[in-house]
Amino acid sequence: MDQGFTSVIGCDEVGRGPLAGPVVSGLVLWEPSITSWPEGLYDSKAVTEKRRGPLSEAVKESFPHYALGQSSAWDIDRDGITAALAAAVIRGLWELANHHVDLNKAVLLLDGTHDFVTPHLPHPLRVVTKAKADRDCVSVAAASVLAKVARDQQMRDYALEYPEYGFDSHKGYGSAGHREAIITHGVTSIHRKTWIHF
Repeated sequence: MDQGFTSVIGCDEVGRGPLAGPVVSGLVLWEPSITSWPEGLYDSKAVTEKRRGPLSEAVKESFPHYALGQSSAWDIDRDGITAALAAAVIRGLWELANHHVDLNKAVLLLDGTHDFVTPHLPHPLRVVTKAKADRDCVSVAAASVLAKVARDQQMRDYALEYPEYGFDSHKGYGSAGHREAIITHGVTSIHRKTWIHF
C-alpha cells in the first residue's frame, strides 16, 4: 500500500431509515496478511437473516480486529442523522484504537459516495469513499454483516420490552403495523421523535 498506509478499515452502517432504534456502524480491519474470509460475504445485502448470524461469527474468526459503534435515537433527535452516523463511526474507531490498532496507518473506507465522517473527526484520518463498497470490498461487506446482526438483535431485545410495536419483525422501520402501534400506544424512549410526522 502506498503513502505509508498498511491496512484498510472497512466501514458500513445500518439503521439510517427506521423510526426507532439506533444507528450502528460496523468496522473491520483488513491487512495484507488476511487472505481468506467466509464465503458469501460479497453483496452482503443479499444474505438472508438466517445466514447472517453464522456469517457474523465467521467474520469475527477471520478478522482479528473489528468493532461496533452506535448512536441512539436520542442522539439522532439531538444532533441529526448525519452527525449521529459520524459519532457511531468514531465510537467504533476509538474501540479499535483501544485494541491497539494504529489508526495513523489505516485508511477508513466508507460505503457510498459521501464522506460524512471527516468533518466530525477529532484527529486527522485518511477517509476514502466507494460506491457499492459493501459489494466489492471484503472489509466493508464484513462490517455490514456485523452491524446488521448487532442492530437486529437489539431490535429483537426491544421487542420484548415493547411487545406492542413488533420491533422483532420490522426492526423499527415505518411499516404500516408500526405506524398503527405508534398512533395507538404513542412513542417509546427508543423512537426518533423528530422523525414521526403523520
